[in-house]
Amino acid sequence: MKTEPMTRRVFAVLFCLVLFQPAARGQERFEGVSRIVAVGDVHGGFAEFVSVLRSAGVLDEKSSWIAGKTHLVQTGDVVDRGPDSRQVLDLLMKLEKEARKSGGRVHALLGNHEAMNLYGDLRYVSAEEYASYQDSNSLQKQEAYWARELAVGKDLGLQIDKSKWEKEHPLGWVEHRLAFSDTGVYGKWLRQRNALLQINDLLFLHAGIGPKYATATVAELNRTIHDELENFKKLEGGVAMDPEGPLWYRGLANGSQKQLTGHLDQVLKNYRVRRLVLGHTPTGGAVLPRFGGRVILIDVGLSKIYGGTPACLVFENSKFYALHRGQLLELPMEPAGVIPYLKKAATLDPAPSPLQKLIQAISSGGESLPSQEP
Repeated sequence: MKTEPMTRRVFAVLFCLVLFQPAARGQERFEGVSRIVAVGDVHGGFAEFVSVLRSAGVLDEKSSWIAGKTHLVQTGDVVDRGPDSRQVLDLLMKLEKEARKSGGRVHALLGNHEAMNLYGDLRYVSAEEYASYQDSNSLQKQEAYWARELAVGKDLGLQIDKSKWEKEHPLGWVEHRLAFSDTGVYGKWLRQRNALLQINDLLFLHAGIGPKYATATVAELNRTIHDELENFKKLEGGVAMDPEGPLWYRGLANGSQKQLTGHLDQVLKNYRVRRLVLGHTPTGGAVLPRFGGRVILIDVGLSKIYGGTPACLVFENSKFYALHRGQLLELPMEPAGVIPYLKKAATLDPAPSPLQKLIQAISSGGESLPSQEP
């Protein structure tokens, strides 16, 4: 993965003197949870996120927690692409405190985009997102940062084009980077998040577990990713940026079920769970079971940039449901039930349903999900 070397060098100079306090990770395993609501990638879709949480009985009209002992899991990729990531982060931080008071929990897991924002890969930060960090002193902060970077550039023998630099560092950029530093409000909070979480016999994570990590443990992967995001020198060749790692691997979402069954068997056995719940790979508009329900995909394209489908996974009364546009649909755990389930979900969508592409792909025997990347 490429990052902007100049930005990272300067940022290191500016923040290397900050005293670091190791962040404590949250609990990695919970048992006996009777109700779980799991939401996939949000990508700055604050209004859509709030809407689906209200339909799931998690929030009231004032966006306060009303879900009692429910566990809400958000599997990462809150930030980037869309305009309102900051509002989503603020809401999750607020709900985390409110849920605990009611005996519930909010589990905000790390996605690849949270990690990217922490270590400085900003390719997908939207202009609207930078703008949300602006304040009355943004111009002065931008000019001060430019002066510092210019001085560092001269020391390194580099020439910097100011007009190009300003395009890459719009107003709000400085505040954004400070907010995601190890002492910033979001950087500090995100460094305390886990990448993997076990609830009952379910393992929640952002992307998947590649063959390289089939025999690892939840604790090992969380600890390693945590360490890498505390010390960026450990990123190269590490887990957080690895295509087979839990923040990036797409095989269990998009690969051949026949070819990967053995790998999945090994993962489930080693991690001592029955199912994986994954985001990261957009399904095309619905919660989607694979491998006979042993993998459940929940990146439904919640943000408007992916179609804005309001859907999430709900576990209650010992059953799994897709909450699709406000209606609970029992999730099929056998392959024969997937097409009927998707057709029923499609009837709830405005015509023409985006699920038609997914239904056609599965009906024709295809195993790759319809492309949703903007």
